[in-house]
Amino acid sequence: MRFVHLLNAVVVGLLFFGSSLASAEETQAVHLILLSGQSNMANLDPARVFVPDVEKHFGVKNVVVVKVAQKGQPIRRWYKKWKVTGDQNPAEIGDIYDKLMKETATAMRGKSIKSVTLIWMQGERDAKERLSERYEEAFLGILQQLKSDLKVEEINCIIGRLSDSGLKNKDWNTIRAVQQRLGEAGPRCAWINTDDLNDDTRNRNGTARKENDLHYSQAGYDLLAKRFAEKVKELVK
Repeated sequence: MRFVHLLNAVVVGLLFFGSSLASAEETQAVHLILLSGQSNMANLDPARVFVPDVEKHFGVKNVVVVKVAQKGQPIRRWYKKWKVTGDQNPAEIGDIYDKLMKETATAMRGKSIKSVTLIWMQGERDAKERLSERYEEAFLGILQQLKSDLKVEEINCIIGRLSDSGLKNKDWNTIRAVQQRLGEAGPRCAWINTDDLNDDTRNRNGTARKENDLHYSQAGYDLLAKRFAEKVKELVK
């Protein structure tokens, strides 16, 4: 009788082990790519250039792209440990980041992570509010949040450096320098030059506009998407 019980236990154990293996095999490991930031990210349509490019390179089933962006927002709406000062709204600290994580969880249901890449296009609002001295700490904090929440040890980051539209602003130049330094910090980092993306004489609606505009032309956004895709392919091996 003891032998029968032992045999049954072994069989159950093998069945459980086999089902665990089957579940693991059914989980698709993907390259997770997160796009986030303010207006120049919000205006970028990943479906036009970016998604087709990375899906062609990695395979449609091997890539998940999640974009959460909102116009005119400071970095504190992503960085959850931001110290509130002045009239800043405590309820907004990290709230866009939370939305990014919620949409990521939905997109990753039934999948596992092979790699994570953050593509970041933000900073204009912080330059306007003269908060450039807190920018680097906040960005590095966001990377740590992602590592912790996604349970990964490494993360690739690609930063779209602020364009040349605000060079008369000291904080704008400081943030540009910080973004470039962060993009050159290691083999998993990169930055994208955007100075030539806002010089078209017509905006996305076809109406005339000035050069060195805050926002880009449609051709500019498509080129930005192409540059982001090329960097992803370089960083994700």
